[in-house]
Order: sequence, then C-alpha cells, then structure tokens
Amino acid sequence: MERIDSSFLEKNYSKIKEDSISGRWITLSDIEPLYFKLKNSEIQTKIIGESEQGRAIYQLKLGFGEKRILIWSQMHGNESTGTKAVFDFLNFIQQFPTHEVTTEILNNCSITIVPMLNPDGAQAYTRVNANDVDLNRDAVSLQAKESKLLRSILEDVNPHFCFNLHDQRTIFGVEGTQNPATLSFLAPSEEETRKITEGRKETMNVIVAMNELLQEIISNHIGRYTDEFYPTATGDNFQKLGHNTILIEAGHYKDDYAREEVRKFNFYALLQGIYHVSTNNDFSSYQDYLAIPNNVKNFYDVIYRSKNNEKDVAFQYVERIENGKFAPILTKEKEGDLSSYLAHKEFKKNK
Repeated sequence: MERIDSSFLEKNYSKIKEDSISGRWITLSDIEPLYFKLKNSEIQTKIIGESEQGRAIYQLKLGFGEKRILIWSQMHGNESTGTKAVFDFLNFIQQFPTHEVTTEILNNCSITIVPMLNPDGAQAYTRVNANDVDLNRDAVSLQAKESKLLRSILEDVNPHFCFNLHDQRTIFGVEGTQNPATLSFLAPSEEETRKITEGRKETMNVIVAMNELLQEIISNHIGRYTDEFYPTATGDNFQKLGHNTILIEAGHYKDDYAREEVRKFNFYALLQGIYHVSTNNDFSSYQDYLAIPNNVKNFYDVIYRSKNNEKDVAFQYVERIENGKFAPILTKEKEGDLSSYLAHKEFKKNK
C-alpha cells in the first residue's frame, strides 16, 4: 500500500492551503473567483447546471487515466469543510506538477469534481436546498434539480469510486477514547442486512489507506460512521448501483470551530484516497476498516460540572447567519448527571 509522506504534507501545507476561503460559511460568491482562476490551468472548468434559484453549479475535470473518480461537496449547504479541502487538493496538483503523487494521480485517474452541489443551501447556510429538500435523502425521488444533475453526472462519468464529502456535528467522539471524531468514514450499506459486498470491500479498502495516513498525524481521532442502510440516501444508492462511494465526515478538532485544521486533515485524506486508487489494482483487503472505532454521540460543546454531577449543565452551539455574518449561539441543551459525557470546554461550578 503506497502511502504519502505525511511529513512532506505537514511541511508544505501552509503554501498548499487555499487562503482565499476560510471559516464555516462558504458560498458560491466565495469560490467563483477560484473557478475563473482555474480557467488558465489544465483543469477543465464549466457550468453544468443551476440550482433551484438559478445559481451556477460548476464541474471540474482533471487527469487522463482509466480509473474514473467522482467527488462532490456541499450537497448540504452548511457543510463546507470538504469544499475547502477540494480547493487545497487542486492547489497541490498545480503546485507540485512533477511530484510522484501528482503524476500517478493524473496518469491513472480521470477525476470529476462538483465542489458545491447546493449553492442555494450554501447561501442560506442550511442543510436543505431552496425547496427544503435534503439532497442526501433524494436519491430515489430525485425531486430537486440538484439531485437530478448529480445523477446525470454519475451516469455520464460512470465512476469506479466516489468521494461524498460532508460535515458532522461536534457531538461525535471516537469510541474508547476521550477524543472528538475529527474525521469519520463510512462505506455505505447497499441494503438492510448491511452485507459486506465486493463493492463495499473495495470502498473499505480505500478508507483503510486514508485512515493509516491520518493515524500518523492525529492518532485516535478517526471514527467509523454507522452503516445503517438509508433507502433514499445518495451514498447508499450509488454504492448499490455499483459505484464504490466513500463518505468522509469532517468533525471537530481541539479549538477548531472554524474547521481550518480539520480541512487540512480532510485534504490529506482525500489526497491519500485518490492516490491509493491511482496506484492500486487490488482492493480486496478490508478487515482493518472494521477495526476503526465507532463514531459515538458523547460530546457537548460546553459542560458546567457541578460538585456531584447532579446539576451539570450542557450547552451546544446553534449555527446561524445573522446580519450577513456567521453567528454560532451557545444554547442550553441538557441538565442533570452528565458524567458519561465529554465536552470540548468544561467548567466547574462553585456549588
């Protein structure tokens, strides 16, 4: 298994990072200048459709190999970490054109990317699209224009592997540790029994490669998302259709509510995953995927601890846009004995 040199990534990330986009609220107007900049590169850029409210949806293409990869981000408008990681990935390809990783990827893979599938939801900072449709639960009905567009891209590209980029809330931790789930992975099920099919084995194999790299850098911060089958979910249906789909959920890292450190780890995972696909033909080994700890709901953002834990108070940030700015509001979530829960910040009450 070929692994990217993590020390090389850590040394060079500051110049790889796309500094023009940062924070949690990323909209079409934030990334559109980056599309225009890419028009002068070998990365093909074009508008392939529009959202329910008429915002442009862009597609990027790079590479000329036989292994077809499809990547999309922000199908939930308020989940932007993957979008930032995508542009970091593109910067890596452009800044290190002769690096072995770049040449292997471009020679062996043809990559199609939709960096922002739901620009209406991104503008409003909502999970759903302008018609209140959750695109990640619209893979069967295809009610939304954006869902129909993604399906048409899938049929056109006919990918061997898909990378479905999401964010998860700060409530998740890594089972058996006291660490937040900074990234979590999932090889989606194809039906209710959660049978480990040949396609799921191949998906798990790529996740194992990503996890091994990340363990060198953020050991014990990686979780495995529940593989409960969702009949209308995008990843589950694409996996069922024979397109191996890797779900990446970007979570929390210490003091990183802007998810600028997490975007870095997300980029590392994405780069390693694509590189692994580019350099391997045998994707049958999967058992190490099952050893990744479960993603568990055991965190609050803030807990005020009482003397005997009987009157603990937990708070969670509620994210919203107010007066054109991203405004997380700390909101009381639960009271009582919270000794079984962890917090990203803890305080001791006097009484």
